Amino acid sequence: FFSHLSISEASCMHCLSPKMVCETKIVADEHSIPGTKKDSIIVSASQMWTSSSSSPNSLEENLNKDTVFIREFELTDHEDVRRIFYDGIMERIPNTAFRGLKQQTKMQILYTCITIMCFVLTKSVALTCCVPVLLMGARYYFSRKVILSFLDCALHTDMADIEQYYMKPAGKGFSMGSEELEISSKRLPQHEVDGRAGGRGSCFWVAVLQGKVVGIVAAQGNEEDNTVELRRMSVDLRYRGKGIAKTLGRKVLEFAMLNNYSAIVLGTTAVKLAAHKLYESLGFKHMGVTEEYTLPGMSHSFVERMFFQLRYHRYRLQLREE
Repeated sequence: FFSHLSISEASCMHCLSPKMVCETKIVADEHSIPGTKKDSIIVSASQMWTSSSSSPNSLEENLNKDTVFIREFELTDHEDVRRIFYDGIMERIPNTAFRGLKQQTKMQILYTCITIMCFVLTKSVALTCCVPVLLMGARYYFSRKVILSFLDCALHTDMADIEQYYMKPAGKGFSMGSEELEISSKRLPQHEVDGRAGGRGSCFWVAVLQGKVVGIVAAQGNEEDNTVELRRMSVDLRYRGKGIAKTLGRKVLEFAMLNNYSAIVLGTTAVKLAAHKLYESLGFKHMGVTEEYTLPGMSHSFVERMFFQLRYHRYRLQLREE
């Protein structure tokens, strides 16, 4: 849903072939990928990293409190992953209700007219001052209602069994597109879902800092258009500002490059400008926006449309020409 570093080597990479494994050490910094200033990025994997020849002892010597390690999801991470995902989604409630209003000129005008009409009809300054508070309260109520419904849907689909959705080899596991997870509240029968293999595979990673899981991200392959979707990126609120999100984004880029995907795509309803700046810094190009985006749990009633609106942004990072 609710969607908006450079690599110097260390954790295991999930590739198509069991033989295609490289160990990398992921450390957050501010260097850019070659070609990120262009619309298309056409670089080889060898330009981005090299196989690590460091011994276990040298790796241990490099460990410090500022080092972020990216590794594949393990079953023991499930509780931390769900917590980080839950907190990240819950953060969207006030952001959508209040920050989102800055991007909605029509709603601002409507709310202003309602406030003025209240004063004209009642001639009461006290009642008129209460109107903006009531309007913001209604926005928070509907934002919470819809987002909690989306969260429940996510926690009962891919986030309920991460290993099954993201960690199975291509052809054995299954994947669901973002539209199925984020737009439709209907759940497909298991036999239908099992047949939707995710191209050359998907993967889910966690970021580890000081021995704690502090961030998550998923990559989901799409065989039809040879793209991989960046999904479920979130960082623990207590560990933001350390470049962890960039490190996670780079991991998805590394995965896409090694598996010969032509592009990485993502969709986000994030309101914060920082989220969009992050995608741009990774080389993503903004491809468009959908106004009044629909999520599970929305009733589409007039009252709901007055107090809950979402903008869905689409991004694409071209890795090579088809």
